Amino acid sequence: MTAVHGDGTGLAGTTGTTGNTEAETDMSATDTHEPHRTDRTDRTDRSDPSEHGRRPDRTDPSDRGQRPDRTAPSDRTAPSDRTDPSDRARRPDRALLPTASGAESAAALRAILRGHRLLVVAAVLVLVAGTGIGLLTAPLLGHIVDLVVDREGPGALTVPLVLLVVVALARGVAAAFGSALVARLGETVLAAVRERFIERALRLPLERVEAAGSGDLVSRVTSDVSVIAKSVRQALPEFTRSALTIVLTLVGLAVLDGRFLLAALLALPVQVLSVRWYLRRAAPVYAEHRVATGALQHQLLDSIGGVRTVRAFRLNDRHATLLEDRSGAARDVALRGLHIVTGFFSRLNLAEFIGLAAMLGTGFLLVRNGSVSIGTATAAALYFHSLFNPVNAALFLIDDAQSAGASLARLIGVANLAAEPAPEGGVAPVDGAVEVTGLGHAYADGRPVLTDVDLEVRSGERVALVGASGAGKTTLAKVIAGVHRPAGGTISLGGVDVRELGPDGVRRAVTLISQEVHVFAGPLAEDLRLARPEATDEELREALDRVGALEWARALPEGLATVVGEGGHRLTVAQAQHLALARLVLADPPVAILDEATADAGSAGARVLEEAAARALEGRTGLLVAHRLPQAAAADRVVVLDGGRVVETGTHDALVAAGGRYAALWTAWSDSRRTAGAPEDGGEDGSGPAPGAR
Repeated sequence: MTAVHGDGTGLAGTTGTTGNTEAETDMSATDTHEPHRTDRTDRTDRSDPSEHGRRPDRTDPSDRGQRPDRTAPSDRTAPSDRTDPSDRARRPDRALLPTASGAESAAALRAILRGHRLLVVAAVLVLVAGTGIGLLTAPLLGHIVDLVVDREGPGALTVPLVLLVVVALARGVAAAFGSALVARLGETVLAAVRERFIERALRLPLERVEAAGSGDLVSRVTSDVSVIAKSVRQALPEFTRSALTIVLTLVGLAVLDGRFLLAALLALPVQVLSVRWYLRRAAPVYAEHRVATGALQHQLLDSIGGVRTVRAFRLNDRHATLLEDRSGAARDVALRGLHIVTGFFSRLNLAEFIGLAAMLGTGFLLVRNGSVSIGTATAAALYFHSLFNPVNAALFLIDDAQSAGASLARLIGVANLAAEPAPEGGVAPVDGAVEVTGLGHAYADGRPVLTDVDLEVRSGERVALVGASGAGKTTLAKVIAGVHRPAGGTISLGGVDVRELGPDGVRRAVTLISQEVHVFAGPLAEDLRLARPEATDEELREALDRVGALEWARALPEGLATVVGEGGHRLTVAQAQHLALARLVLADPPVAILDEATADAGSAGARVLEEAAARALEGRTGLLVAHRLPQAAAADRVVVLDGGRVVETGTHDALVAAGGRYAALWTAWSDSRRTAGAPEDGGEDGSGPAPGAR
């Protein structure tokens, strides 16, 4: 499916529905099969209307002859679902994206670090040198104590004091340089993980993302990346310095006198037990917190992204309660983590008391029997006291490490997903013919959406898919476009089975455009080149001219160089759809699928966009998911679905004359137009051509 606008399958669009007439509302009666429309991967854009263009006509559905329950594409659920449209998005059996094991995360880090061995060695050597220099401070202070005890006079203190200054300066320089190298190494690793994650996430099948919920993916790319970035920039350099200080300080205690080392190690059992106590409790809590945060993020996307539906069904209180529940769950898990941290540090304080008491007692005994000098005992006590901050810092940073480790595992889990299989042979469709045989699909076991669907579309033919909401129109379109994998049956494009084409081959052969158009931030020309990177400016203008968009594109402040999308010039809904159709022309696939691609433009722009869509479809096969019957009337052939099956097929005139399901829908639409006093030929209301028009 060639990319034309973004939603997680590259640049392909997602689907939705909205109508213009009462009869069209009847066409979109209850949807008992298709998943909830707010659970879309492009819902991250919904909080910023500039990404799709302004939609002033959607704030008041009555302006368009709609019932209030048609204010957003996310309302297509069964009546029982409408009391809680997000419950299905929050099912406990939701298949979240995978999380890597500790071994898998470690293996991924080792693989990344192997490419940066020189940087790793340089960082370690500089930090070891700086830490070793810093350890000279305690012996120098001990020597000063001995000089004072021996009453050597002020002159004897000059050299030790100068050396203390030199040690402090050298240690500071080495620590700063070493920390910079560690931070650079950490940022390099983070960038590699993030790029690998993004590369794989953008190639995830849409059905996999929808099964997990967009909130899971969004929380990984936002919250988890932020947690790791914070640890890399703050925790990693500090932890590295602390670990080296601990090791080298213990070595220094052994050099002074092995008995000082033994005294210091009396604190070790308490510290080890404290760490084990903490890790057993903290690891699952942090993992649970990441999941709870993802659930909260998902609920925010659903409630805010589907705010029109929430208001239309008067579900404000219900969604506020859901948000409160998700937020409360995340808060409760965070408080459990805080309680664990508090208990952890109380145990560390006990270890410090035991160790320092043992060190002072040992020093007193050794000085009394003449084994060491007062200066040596002082140096040993200073050594142990200097361990307080590094030990506490290292153990405290375990808290950050646990959180970062949980986040890293979630990123690696996605990054390690197997790439989509690439078929051998490099076959390509010979034309735009589409053949579907015995097709079946279900979003959940035991609830088929499509059953034994047979459909044959000739190359260059325009076929409209018609039926009530839940009949399977959009699902059929998405299965043909490769968004979903069929549960049964076969699909061939241009005489080639889609299994031989593979996902990339299907994307090149089929383009899906829906009403949810994403405008990428950047120059308009670059937005268009997403469909064909090598396109020249002249080719861009030709594509815009073909869909009737060149005039407004030239009128932009800087023409094709005008920055659009977030932070730039805001395109109207009609302009955004023009942009998607121009991408379709540039991508030039043999098959194009339009799923309500003109609905969001409102009455004034619908007819203009339908004419633009007709020009964009010239020379290629077109499948139109027709939520508005005049669109079906203009097609070469109409296919009517009901309950996931094809029940009628033929031309508009033939089906109206047959008096079947399609004829009933057409009669209802015609009656609603006469009742509303609207011109049945479509006229100025933009509803489309006259019945039977071709």
